[in-house]
Amino acid sequence: MPCPSIRGLVSFVALSTALLACQKDSTPPESSSKATTSAATADPAAAAPAAAPTPTVANPAAATAEPTAAGELEVGKPAPELKAKAHDGSAIQLSALKGKSVVVYFYPKDETPGCTKEACSFRDAWNQLGKKAVMIGVSADDDASHKKFAEHHKLPFLLVSDPDGAIAKSFNVPFVGGLTKRQTVVIGPDGNVKKIYRTVDVTKHAAEIQGDIG
Repeated sequence: MPCPSIRGLVSFVALSTALLACQKDSTPPESSSKATTSAATADPAAAAPAAAPTPTVANPAAATAEPTAAGELEVGKPAPELKAKAHDGSAIQLSALKGKSVVVYFYPKDETPGCTKEACSFRDAWNQLGKKAVMIGVSADDDASHKKFAEHHKLPFLLVSDPDGAIAKSFNVPFVGGLTKRQTVVIGPDGNVKKIYRTVDVTKHAAEIQGDIG
C-alpha cells in the first residue's frame, strides 16, 4: 500500500504550491498602494496655483491738481477789504473809499534804505499823488515805529501796522520771517484792482504810480 500514499502526498504538495502562487499574484503591489496613499494625503495648498499679486492702486489725491487759492488777487476784480487803524489814529476802511483811487504799498521795514527811499519818493511827489489817490503804507512795524518814521521824514500819507501779516496775506503778498515783501496794489475808484506790482524798483516807483492814477 505504499505507492498510493506517495502519489497522494505528491498531489497534495503540487496543489498547495499552486494555491500559494495564485494568492501571491492577487496581492496588489506595495508601490502602487503607497502611491495612491501619497496622492490622497498630499497638501492641497502645494498643488493650488499661486495667487495673483494684488494690483497697486494709485492715490487719487496725488493725481489731483492743486486748486487755485481762494481770494487770488486779480486785476479787474474787487480788492479785498482792509479795515485798520493808521499810525495817526485815523480809521481806514477800504470799501468806504470807493470813488477814489487807492494805493496800498507793502514794504519790509521802517528806516531801512530801500523803504526810506521809496517813502520819500512818494512824499516828494505828493503834490500830484495826494490830489488823486489815498496812499496807505503797510509793514509789520508797530504804530510807535510808524509814527517816528512818518515824523522823521515828514510823510504825508497813512502807515498801517500788520504785525502778523494778515493784511499782506489778504493781498497775496508774501510775509516771511516777520517781514513783508515789497509790493504795491493800485485800486481804481470802482473798488477793483487796477494794477499789481509784484516787483518794485524804488528809484522809479513814484513815477509809475503817478502814471497809473492819471
